[in-house]
Amino acid sequence: MKTDLEKYNLELEKIIKKIKSEKLKKILLQFPDGLKPLATAITDYLTEKTNADFRIWFGSCFGACDIPPVKENFDLIIQFGHARLR
Repeated sequence: MKTDLEKYNLELEKIIKKIKSEKLKKILLQFPDGLKPLATAITDYLTEKTNADFRIWFGSCFGACDIPPVKENFDLIIQFGHARLR
């Protein structure tokens, strides 16, 4: 049986590779409502693999064009979604 994280193609290994190769330290994660219940599990997994500082944006997310209005500087903002952008 697949775990909740394995049910989705979140490309976590690709994210880990990018974080490590670019030595990124501070990352913001944004999730659509359907994936928000997995946000802490995803963050825990990524933290364990990279030791980066992750923050979760729990505000609205209406698609890839809805970039969080943050005042902090982040090395990377990762927006998870339900569908692939083409």
